[in-house]
Amino acid sequence: MPNSQILDERRRSIGFGDGSGILCDTNSVSGAVSQRACVYCGARVVLNPITDAFHIVHGPIGCASYTWDIRGSLSSGSELYRNSFSTDLREEDIIFGGAKKLAAAIDEIVGKYAPKLIFVYATCIAGVIGDDVDAVCREAESRHKTRVIPVRSPGFSGSKSFGYRMACDAIMRLISPHAGAAKTRGVNILGDFNLAGEMWIIENYLRAVGINVVSTVTGDASYEALIKMPSAELNLVQCAGSMNYLARRMEEEFGIPSIKVSFFGAADTTNSILRAAEVAGGAETMRRAKIFTEQNEAELRSFSERYRPHLEGKKAAIYVGGGFKAISLIRQFSAMGIETVVVGTQTGQPEDYETIGTLVSGDAVILDDANPSELETFMREKGADILVGGVKERPLAYKLGMAFCDHNHERRHALAGYEGVRNFTREIHLSMNSPVWDFLGEMKAETSPAFH
Repeated sequence: MPNSQILDERRRSIGFGDGSGILCDTNSVSGAVSQRACVYCGARVVLNPITDAFHIVHGPIGCASYTWDIRGSLSSGSELYRNSFSTDLREEDIIFGGAKKLAAAIDEIVGKYAPKLIFVYATCIAGVIGDDVDAVCREAESRHKTRVIPVRSPGFSGSKSFGYRMACDAIMRLISPHAGAAKTRGVNILGDFNLAGEMWIIENYLRAVGINVVSTVTGDASYEALIKMPSAELNLVQCAGSMNYLARRMEEEFGIPSIKVSFFGAADTTNSILRAAEVAGGAETMRRAKIFTEQNEAELRSFSERYRPHLEGKKAAIYVGGGFKAISLIRQFSAMGIETVVVGTQTGQPEDYETIGTLVSGDAVILDDANPSELETFMREKGADILVGGVKERPLAYKLGMAFCDHNHERRHALAGYEGVRNFTREIHLSMNSPVWDFLGEMKAETSPAFH
């Protein structure tokens, strides 16, 4: 893309081979058709996997339907989280206020289900008309003796990252009364949402090497498990974009330190297990961790060697939510012999982009909060063979006749851990080497220029 075609407001958010100094973690540029979601969506996707919580969306029905069953998160217990409850605000409520309607909705849910935990999301409309959602929640909590926690998430109040922060504030509000709990030898896992059972994979790894998991945030979480969080001795932060703020607050208020981990890709999975064993375990835990990771890596090497000849020399584009995931994906592609030529995130931080700059070649394009036009242009220019992204990017890839891999929170197949490496490798191979691309190329060659 010629420099003259880039919006002036977007220039500082695009880098070429260098991730340092990229402008990020800001509100989207108006008119640029960002791929980001809103504050409310950011909060909802973090809290939604809490399996026995009720989620009341205080706003129009569209807000609730937009995030209904939005994650491929699995539960070992309650399935309540897969429902969506809404106050369904309409014109009359906008004029006269919706506080009474919200109070009635809480009363109805408590009367029918007697839940231990209710989250109430304040959407754009609630923010515009000035409903005091906090006051309604306080009164309901006092009246029913159950936790009713407001989530301050009007979509216009910031970026998707700000929604993550509001979700973390809600979690702190939930667990702070339990700050005095006796310490337990074990860890909390922050920022994995149990997509396709990935949290269970990680928990199994940690338990296999002797590390106890106290609470998971928020994949397969429950009210009773979450309130044990202050008792843990260490936080493992997987999704830094959504959970760094929570980890910082827990360290400041509860004295619980944290380390960053990633269980995407063989190298990052191994490093994370060893790092967790080093910090949270003793000599025996470290010994078991080394044996466990060496065995799994040896098995993976023979598996990967069969696929490498079919993948080597290809080019990949990445557009995902968090910086940690993009970094892990670049490393995974490199291990396959695939070069990453375009990489972007929705919620990456400056340190993420600096790391990305060290992992890609000097002419790779690095983007923060990209729009579809930018993605299309740069993927064409760099000759990408496959795009790894989410549901919003899938149509773009297929329109361009490009292979696609879904790595977003709607997916139903596990991509974490050593098992995830196998699934990811198979999917990349099947997507990129499908005969359909040869057929499409022949079709394009036989049709008029209008086809393009």
